[in-house]
Amino acid sequence: MTQPIRALEDQDEPALLRDQFRQLLRYRALLALGVALGLLGGGWLALSSEESYTSTGEVVVRSAASDPFAAGASADKGINIGSERQTAVSDTVGSLAAGSLARQGDRVEVGTLLSGLQVTNPPNTLALRFAYTGRTPAVAKARAQALADAYLEIRRQRTENSIANMVDGYRAQLDPLTTQRDQLAQQEGASDDVTSARANLVVSISELSRKIAELRALDTTPGYLTKKPVAPTKPTGAGLPLLLGLGGVVGLALGLLLSWVRLVFDPAVRSTRELVHALGAPLLGTLPRERASAGSLLAIGRGGSRLAEEYRAVAFRLAYDPSFARRRRLLVTAPRGDDAAAAAAAANLAAAFAEMGRDVLLVEADLRTPSLARDLGPAVQGTGPGRASQGRRTWPADSRMNVDVPGSGAFTLIAGRRTDNVPRALTSAPVGRIVAEGDRPGAVVIVLAPPVLSYADAVALIDRVEGVMVVCEPREVHRSDLERIREIIEAAGGSVLGALLHPGRSRHDRRARKRAAEHRAGRAGHGSAAGRDDGGRGPAHTGDPADTLGLRSFDPTAGTG
Repeated sequence: MTQPIRALEDQDEPALLRDQFRQLLRYRALLALGVALGLLGGGWLALSSEESYTSTGEVVVRSAASDPFAAGASADKGINIGSERQTAVSDTVGSLAAGSLARQGDRVEVGTLLSGLQVTNPPNTLALRFAYTGRTPAVAKARAQALADAYLEIRRQRTENSIANMVDGYRAQLDPLTTQRDQLAQQEGASDDVTSARANLVVSISELSRKIAELRALDTTPGYLTKKPVAPTKPTGAGLPLLLGLGGVVGLALGLLLSWVRLVFDPAVRSTRELVHALGAPLLGTLPRERASAGSLLAIGRGGSRLAEEYRAVAFRLAYDPSFARRRRLLVTAPRGDDAAAAAAAANLAAAFAEMGRDVLLVEADLRTPSLARDLGPAVQGTGPGRASQGRRTWPADSRMNVDVPGSGAFTLIAGRRTDNVPRALTSAPVGRIVAEGDRPGAVVIVLAPPVLSYADAVALIDRVEGVMVVCEPREVHRSDLERIREIIEAAGGSVLGALLHPGRSRHDRRARKRAAEHRAGRAGHGSAAGRDDGGRGPAHTGDPADTLGLRSFDPTAGTG
């Protein structure tokens, strides 16, 4: 029984996240590009930016007080630290500091001077931290000191100006009272009213004089420079290792973003779940990449082959599938492009069914570029008809061959032949009789068809071979192609039994396959010459007959009909 296809919503959340992360890791080139760009950016920032030095000084702000040691005196009375911070970065402080630096020989504009200043307030304190960043340690120290001194000077001047203004106001009230007191002093003894008025004036004058004296006695110290700026010994800012690390992290994030964008707009199948959902059929198997398979079509028959074991697993799954077991007919095709993987799958599945004791008939329905008999090589125990016979008779007449798989068995191959009218040949009565052999007990018919989206040959056979297996590479097939294949097969009255994924061929495998094909072609040329020398009897077989003898006897009557 085939397993039911689970919908995407049935997947648990961790599985979906893992699947999405694996999909992002498919685009390793974009990830590497993002990391490389991040590292280059971090290195460029580290090497191109000028070295800078930061000197820091701290100032504790205090308000004016008559007796700072008195009980209940508060140092933050009347201080708004936010306003003080704004004062520290104002143009007034900058102008005073620029004038002080100019006297020391450092002429700098106010805007330039303030651009390197940063004033912060540590939490829950009345301290202001002056941090100045300059090109050299000496410049950073001198300017931080000048700005801190300028701030304290500005604050001291404002406090003294406030005291002077208040003293002037009290004096403005005191002078008229003093004049009146002097006038009443000249009238002393005139009456009790004059004496009383003069006494009141003396009390008012005494109160105003006391206030003036208190104002003049205030401690106007604006604050203390608790930490003097010193010349820094090392440049500030992130160094080369830190910038490279940050660049790598940012680059990795950029690579993940690029991979996500590429994933969103990628029309190819991104996972097996999407393939199953788009095709509407289960995944029958995933073929591993095997270097030993280069140049050899049959994996079954080689000892210790993981590829052969996967083909056997697919054959067993099909054998116990109710949809296939009812008719025992299988159409193997690819979506589009090269059908070499589909040909290998058809041949190996035929060998696997033969190994299970089935009477297997493999039909090559590719009548445009037939190559299955040539690719099977020495395993084919027979030759096709001569050129004269091919000219007189049409396919599939005289195309039966016996394919022997050492150690596994044998199956019958009906090799393809170039035909002028391919649709008529595929829908002919002889083909129908060949496909009907699958109704015999213990028989299995496997039909290899050209890519279903390239030619309509596979569609012409679906009414006779209902079960279809699609062989594809997930990174090359598109979701829309799979949906279209499903629609075409269902409209033709067939059903998709499943999909078989192959890893694709690397350049090494393609070169090895090309060399093997050239070697076989050269050997076939020598064999044909030997056959002509032998009077047209065909190539002679030498050696132990047991080397090519299958586990099952070949039916000599299978070539008739």
